[in-house]
Amino acid sequence: MIGAIIGDIVGSRFEHLNHKSKVFELFTPKNSFTDDTVMTLAVAKAIIETKKQDLIEKDYYQVLEKLTIKYMQELGRKYPYAGYGNMFYQWIMSSNPKPYNSFGNGSAMRISPVGFLAQSLEEALKHAEVISSVTHNHPEGIKGAQAVVTCIYLAKRRYAKDDIRSEINEKYYNINFTLDEIRSTYHFNVTCQGSVPQAIVAFLEGTSFEDTIRNAISIGGDSDTIACIAGAIAECYFGVPEDIKNKALSYLDDDLSRIYQEWLDFISV
Repeated sequence: MIGAIIGDIVGSRFEHLNHKSKVFELFTPKNSFTDDTVMTLAVAKAIIETKKQDLIEKDYYQVLEKLTIKYMQELGRKYPYAGYGNMFYQWIMSSNPKPYNSFGNGSAMRISPVGFLAQSLEEALKHAEVISSVTHNHPEGIKGAQAVVTCIYLAKRRYAKDDIRSEINEKYYNINFTLDEIRSTYHFNVTCQGSVPQAIVAFLEGTSFEDTIRNAISIGGDSDTIACIAGAIAECYFGVPEDIKNKALSYLDDDLSRIYQEWLDFISV
């Protein structure tokens, strides 16, 4: 999950000021965490609290749905200026939150904790569907989240990149393109179908964790979210250098750091 947080923080200063090059400082005083980090940690908290309970499958997913809403609203209200889209902000503040048929990339940027904990691909896909559907219940919104957890699940198990590419090509998106081919014309796109494939290719072309993040930033677009998604996958495949991890964590406040530590404690059991 730290890979997603790092990607978000590194990409934060480029979201509305795209930098179509791999040459830049990873961290500056202008960087910050955004809604991608806040909602990723909210999902992690929901999963932790659900898994602590001894539940049969049907009840488990009902509780997971309720706790996803609970923690996304709680953290969203605690960090109201993190950069949410208008519809999602209204959902956060609603006393009766309902899904709104979104296919924005918010479903994909927050889903990485699922890929790290799932014991089977089937479990990962079900979690992605339930968690996404509290807001992003459009088929493309669910598809984007499921494509990301598929990549994380396979990368964590050291599948070859060619096999990961084949799985995504077959079941989700056509990713038979290179970043060099799209860099000059790619533009800001907050849909799953317009940013998830690009994030996956940023990972597939990456030679290291850091190189993957630089790839993601270099195409422009919704930079923090593309780097967030790519970083989550790259973490599983490459690991994360300690200096990059520690620098990114320094941008989190005490409350977000506490949830992150709770996640580390939970997955180490």
